[in-house]
Amino acid sequence: MSTNPVVPLLDLKPQYQSIKQEIDEAVARVIASQIFILGPEVEAFEKEIAEYCSVKHAIGCTSGSDAIVLALMAIGGKPGEEVLCPSYTFFATGGAVARIGMKPVWVDIDPVTYNMCPALTAEAAKSCKKLKAIMPVHLYGQSADMDAFYTLGTRLGTAIIEDAAQAIGSRDAQGAPVGTRGAIATWSFFPSKNLGGFGDAGMCTTDCPHLADSMKMLRVHGSRVKYIHKYVGMNGRLDALQAAILRVKLRHLETWHAGRQRNAAFYDGAFAAAGASDSRTPLSVQGKSGFAMRFPYKIPAPARHIYNQYIIRVPQGMRDDLRAHLTEQKIGTEIYYPVPLHLQECFEYLGTKPGTLPHTEAASLETIALPIFPDLTQDQLQHVAEQVVKYVTANSKSSISV
Repeated sequence: MSTNPVVPLLDLKPQYQSIKQEIDEAVARVIASQIFILGPEVEAFEKEIAEYCSVKHAIGCTSGSDAIVLALMAIGGKPGEEVLCPSYTFFATGGAVARIGMKPVWVDIDPVTYNMCPALTAEAAKSCKKLKAIMPVHLYGQSADMDAFYTLGTRLGTAIIEDAAQAIGSRDAQGAPVGTRGAIATWSFFPSKNLGGFGDAGMCTTDCPHLADSMKMLRVHGSRVKYIHKYVGMNGRLDALQAAILRVKLRHLETWHAGRQRNAAFYDGAFAAAGASDSRTPLSVQGKSGFAMRFPYKIPAPARHIYNQYIIRVPQGMRDDLRAHLTEQKIGTEIYYPVPLHLQECFEYLGTKPGTLPHTEAASLETIALPIFPDLTQDQLQHVAEQVVKYVTANSKSSISV
């Protein structure tokens, strides 16, 4: 009698085993050098990232969260100045803004891509009195509408900072790599990312030499010469061990992207065959099959989705029960993100009330991330798809919103 496979949301052990010798050699090289903060490994990694991302300058730092702080400090962000950003994102997006005394101004998402909506961003900008930056997030590995944001930023004379933490290797609708249209892009190498370190690590990229120079100083307490400080900066330096590990992993990143895209295509096909539509069709619209699930819409080539996460959507009344069913079947899932930033206790002072961002709030109650990492086996993929289809089929008619 066959046993269904266990399917974790993410398992990095197979990846490590496939490159163990390369990783071990890189770590040993750093230990032998006894240079652990910045230094040659970090400089080499910065050059390689700049080349991969098609930008002129890359500045390694401690984390994706600190990368946003560095970017905001580099553009001269001051307390009370406003940053337009999504509420439907990881906490660091808004948290970094607040950390330096700036004001997050929340913008609702496009429910098709889950990225910040440019039209609603333009509308929100009208009420801003001290607008300093627009910060779109390339959520889940798919580019935000950078044509629209670039046009808006130019019209308003406002800096664009791209939060590309989940999107290294993604391309926008014009085929441009994410991170190349704004003044600065910020990146995270948290272990769960497509390019993940063995701990926290981050990066800022830019084509502007002046911004690059500022961020290099800001990450070392605002200093270019030891003990001489031009700015009040931060301890935001990248570890050499992380840089060495990430240099190895960068060489394999395209293969891992391809694996995620292959797995996403399998899910797309399985769910479409069961009667699901992609996220362009609202859940409230009943198809012929009445199958109450939506899989991710992928912007056509030359855009490129690298599937940091694979997000499905089901009605609110089904979401948590579906997740419980998948857990019973030993399938890992996650909710990104169950409480939007504008509803977090720490941001109550901003006064944004429930119902203000309807698409954001609906997505927080209706989305589930499925396993998508490149080392999934065919049996694991099949098990995930079968269990999702089985549960949704049995519960669709009673759960579809109308």
